[in-house]
Amino acid sequence: MADTLRPPAPKDIRSPMRFLWWLVTSQRRRIAAGATLSTLWTTGLAVPPYLLSRAIDDGLRARDGSALLGWTAALLAMGAVNAVLGIARHRTMTKVRMDASFRTVRATVRHATVLGAGLRSQASAGDIVTIGMGDVQVIAQSLTSTGPGVGAVVAYLVVAVLLLSISPLPAVVVLAGVPLLAVTVGPLQRRLHGVGSRYREQQGALTALLVDVVKGLRVLNGLGGKDVHASRYGQRSRDLRDQGYRVGAVTSWVGALATGLPALFLALVTWLTARMAAEGTITIGDLVAVYGYTAMLVVPVSFFIEGGSDIARAVVAAQRVTAFLRLRPHHLDDGAVLDAPPGPAVLHDPASGVHVRPGELTVLIADRPSDAPAVVERLGRFAPSDVEWGGIRVDAIALARLRERIVVADNDADLFSATVRETVAGRRAGDDDAILAAIDSAAASDVVRAMPDGLESAVTAQGGNLSGGQRQRLRLARALYARPEVLLAVEPTSAVDAHTEAAMAAGLRAARTGLTTVVTTTSPLVLEQADTVVYLVGGRVGATGNHQELLRARPDYRALVSRGAGEEEVASR
Repeated sequence: MADTLRPPAPKDIRSPMRFLWWLVTSQRRRIAAGATLSTLWTTGLAVPPYLLSRAIDDGLRARDGSALLGWTAALLAMGAVNAVLGIARHRTMTKVRMDASFRTVRATVRHATVLGAGLRSQASAGDIVTIGMGDVQVIAQSLTSTGPGVGAVVAYLVVAVLLLSISPLPAVVVLAGVPLLAVTVGPLQRRLHGVGSRYREQQGALTALLVDVVKGLRVLNGLGGKDVHASRYGQRSRDLRDQGYRVGAVTSWVGALATGLPALFLALVTWLTARMAAEGTITIGDLVAVYGYTAMLVVPVSFFIEGGSDIARAVVAAQRVTAFLRLRPHHLDDGAVLDAPPGPAVLHDPASGVHVRPGELTVLIADRPSDAPAVVERLGRFAPSDVEWGGIRVDAIALARLRERIVVADNDADLFSATVRETVAGRRAGDDDAILAAIDSAAASDVVRAMPDGLESAVTAQGGNLSGGQRQRLRLARALYARPEVLLAVEPTSAVDAHTEAAMAAGLRAARTGLTTVVTTTSPLVLEQADTVVYLVGGRVGATGNHQELLRARPDYRALVSRGAGEEEVASR
């Protein structure tokens, strides 16, 4: 699967059927091989009845031992050929399904990374989990119709021709019977599509609720809201179960018809040809052949019905996948082709009036908690803005180039399952000395020492085996190790005690000497380290200066900092 990483083009996600067609055309040779093998296998199933009829008519009835032995040997050889074809067909179609699974997973994962910070606001965790755990398998299964489905059509036509060579009556029954089966099952397929769509929607919503409950379980326990959410989850689970019963009811009818209708079909054709054999219109060998042909026809007819059911379910699943793949990132280049300033330059946010001088540690503090992070999002181009960097609008700079030089270190940034070394190094090459220096600057050396294998110790997904303060220090170490030209950090010390915070503030100051750094905080320990403090009032710059100057000049600033210090004291106890 050398080309698996090729993402679908915009035209390939316009509709569910276009997406399914993209999965088919992305592996043309394998699909063609599967269709060829399936055609040979299903057509080959029609050969044994013919050989058996010849053994009866030319061997048994004629009492010709050599003819009987010859036809029997041919029958045995054909069985071996069909076995080989069946194995090859199954192996090829398994590869087709796996390729479709991997291609769908990689397309969704790639798009999730493209959406970046905008993912959470556009798709719930339940939607993502449902795609990964259910929709991918359903979509992959539908590609089976490209192999056995094609083979079933060819086998159906071959059997009709063979029956026509024996007698027109059974051939007419076969040619008319299969379309009649399709008409019978068609309404059920449409019904399955409808109830399946509703089931998928409810399943995604319930999964999202479960993820939210699990993530906030500690908070719910503290607030006493666990029982309320458990009751809500139980009610939605019952609703999903009831909808699942509706899906199961339709699916069971489809399955019953896939087995029952071909059996009735076989019985009708057998009855007709048995009467013809009794009347002498056809030979006993022809009767056995017709029975074999019709019994073999059960296989392609079942493929028709089951394949239709698979495709109906796949359309529902692909609808969810394409809806996700059509989500647009909040921030695209959209024609942005300018390069960033050649060297350190001033960052200016006209919306707030903030000026960030290069090479300095600037701290933002706001009378409204949301204002300072909003400025950071605009400076880092994670929100629409008219921020300028060295006189160049950041939304006119090529995004990849901007991300290389400006890094936003969010306090909620994800920690992936990896070693401590990989967690701190990120996408950069791991230099143990530099990693340890970054860890020391983030006051996280004790975290590494407390772990059993040092830098090789495992960090579980989202840092589940670490405390909140330990996670925060590793996040800061990761940001310091990256050593970007401009670092924008949101509340990097909010989850630690005063002693650790003082060490982090001093380490941050030392590690970022000569580089541009912006930090949002109300902590006096961090404010003391700042070259410039920008005090935002109502979202605009109210005052600038160093920490001591603002304490003397602004009573409201002094009250805000004192309140923050009091909250930190309580948190550290």
